[in-house]
Amino acid sequence: MFFDQHRIEIKTPEQVRVMRAAGLVVGRTLARLRDAVRPGVTTAELDALAEQSIREQGAVPSFLGYGEPPFPASICASVNDEVVHGIPGSRVLAEGDAISIDCGAIVFDDSGQGWHGDAAITVAVGTVRDEVAELMRVTEESLWRGLAAARAGGRVGDISHAVASYVRSQGDYGIVDGYTGHGIGTAMHMEPDVPNEGRAGRGPRLRQGTALAVEPMISLGTHDSDVAADDWTVVTTDGSWAAHYEHTFALTENGVWVLTAEDGGRARLEALGVPYGGED
Repeated sequence: MFFDQHRIEIKTPEQVRVMRAAGLVVGRTLARLRDAVRPGVTTAELDALAEQSIREQGAVPSFLGYGEPPFPASICASVNDEVVHGIPGSRVLAEGDAISIDCGAIVFDDSGQGWHGDAAITVAVGTVRDEVAELMRVTEESLWRGLAAARAGGRVGDISHAVASYVRSQGDYGIVDGYTGHGIGTAMHMEPDVPNEGRAGRGPRLRQGTALAVEPMISLGTHDSDVAADDWTVVTTDGSWAAHYEHTFALTENGVWVLTAEDGGRARLEALGVPYGGED
């Protein structure tokens, strides 16, 4: 493992496999949370289920105690106009809400080094308005378009351009400013930033062993946001609803391996004509 001129952490194949283990913890936990979302459930109950799931799989929550002030939970639970970083608590989910759930986990290798996985989904609580369902579809598809644009020898801007181009082709959505994807590995947030809009062919070069988290955050209205009084929860300034999807991926000698997807991203990548780079 070493750092190139852009200070991007390059992983060995063995280290990527440990990140795959962390990614599967996250993916399986999010699947459990998706199944648990329903009217009447509190965000604190979802958080408790997430921590139980992560620890039962032999991992540690990435988010718990992270940052300043220390984040007090194992997931971010952001509802409706909350974009990201919502703190779970007593809020009761209601029919028609949309909740974005962000989850991270750490798995330790034989030397005791921790490796991170990070992913997010947006889940409809019962039946949501058609425009919200479409927002969720567009946001998730833009994530996959970004992942499909990654290749060894390419640039981070290729990912950013693919995300934004798809979003803009679908309607007048807000690509939330100031929040980006990121490098990931021995820390949850590392260089480089992975913006959700940008120019193809620009930015740090992608190489075999690069691992990044791509996470479009898209709203029905503005691209502007504010941070709530809890110093964590990000909300749209105009109250428009938002969606958030995220996956962690690595570039292998064979292509893109989506470490937080149960199937490694094979189905979606192959449908987009992109070589699958996974080992499973």
